[in-house]
Amino acid sequence: MTHAFHATILREYDIRGIIGETLGAEDARAIGRTFGSMLREAGGSRVAVGYDGRVSSPMLEHALVEGLTASGCNVVRIGLGATPMLYYAEASDHDIDGGIQITGSHNPPNYNGFKMVFQGRPFFGADIQELGRRAAAGEWTDGAGEVEKRDIIDEYVHRMLTALDAIDSEALSDMRIGWDAGNGAAGPALEKLVAQLPGEHHLLYTDVDGTFPNHHPDPTVEENLADLRKLVSAKSLDFGIAFDGDGDRIGAIDGEGRVIWGDQLLMIYSEDLLQTLGGATIIADVKASRALFDHVTAHGGEPLMWKTGHSLIKSKMKETGSPLAGEMSGHVFFADEYYGFDDALYAGVRLIAASARLGKSVTELRGAMPQLVNTPEMRFQVDESRKFAAIKEVEDRLAGTDADVNGTDGVRVSTPDGWWLLRASNTQDVLVARAESDSEEGLARLMAQIDEQLALSGLERGESVGH
Repeated sequence: MTHAFHATILREYDIRGIIGETLGAEDARAIGRTFGSMLREAGGSRVAVGYDGRVSSPMLEHALVEGLTASGCNVVRIGLGATPMLYYAEASDHDIDGGIQITGSHNPPNYNGFKMVFQGRPFFGADIQELGRRAAAGEWTDGAGEVEKRDIIDEYVHRMLTALDAIDSEALSDMRIGWDAGNGAAGPALEKLVAQLPGEHHLLYTDVDGTFPNHHPDPTVEENLADLRKLVSAKSLDFGIAFDGDGDRIGAIDGEGRVIWGDQLLMIYSEDLLQTLGGATIIADVKASRALFDHVTAHGGEPLMWKTGHSLIKSKMKETGSPLAGEMSGHVFFADEYYGFDDALYAGVRLIAASARLGKSVTELRGAMPQLVNTPEMRFQVDESRKFAAIKEVEDRLAGTDADVNGTDGVRVSTPDGWWLLRASNTQDVLVARAESDSEEGLARLMAQIDEQLALSGLERGESVGH
């Protein structure tokens, strides 16, 4: 027996497709069989499995478990929950060797996919390609694994609450916070979490509904924060927190309704953390603001710019021993007093903790940040065969100039006006662009440089496309 996956679903960081078109039960069964075989050959045998609230998730979970047990792996089913709850199950139990979460993350309701952990590390890139190769060749182990169910939600919530243990309860009890679960998989854990948090809490859309009837579950798109903004304004709350569909990405607004973007959240977290861990390395992706890197330096930390992609960031954290990392996309990783995976619920608790320890409201912390002018992340279609070649052409042209170029992930160019970025997406046939300046005029000059480089490669920005 062999299995060939649709060419589009084996992505850089996960496996993801459209139900009934590119992804179905047979794919899930083959993923389980192949992942389980790879794990057994590496000396592992127990896999935790969880799933998000999408309509197709229970069907995929059933088939995935069949595949895992057929490889000889034993399965610990943790049921419906946020992706970080699956990561927690894998990280906190030394008898569990791997984990798979069925989730479509922030994609439309007809998408679904798989995020995987293999012996404590992200399973991505070459791992996923090898899984595809082995499935096509039918290189599988055989066995009859056993299945057990485990309810870990209470344990998971209790573990997150330890972030507030050493904080004065009076500083916490005055806080008034809004939360928007977006009908995603984080809803049940959020309800249990806020029931035990000090302060006053107002919740939106905690019932899990895979059709996402209220708004799309992507908190990095400002229009999806509209309901949270109304709640914070109507109730005069201190700030608001939102989650994506599977609870591994955080979005936030302050008491005045201003968005606190991923790099700005990292500014708050790093200021808090560096009070006790001076000199620590703080990692952010190449799309992050210069203000973040300057802020880390100003508070005694070592900023490190790294490649975009949650699996790449997690791997770099392990390599450097960094206690904190994050991305513009809202993935925040705490290895300080936690496990180093991206957990938006825990990041919400740490925002509460940071505000209390710093003795400043989230609105004050947001208001003190430099008033820079920047573009959103712009994504535009470029043929798959051209995207990496085009970035290489830009690199080669700039190499012959006195431009200040950082080539960590694509091309990030610093000028007296600020900086601009061009990089190829690892997951789509798009180029990603971003620019930041301290003035509108400077931003216009930076955008002109991007357009000039694209034109020299026979490309143009055109309409920005979605994720």
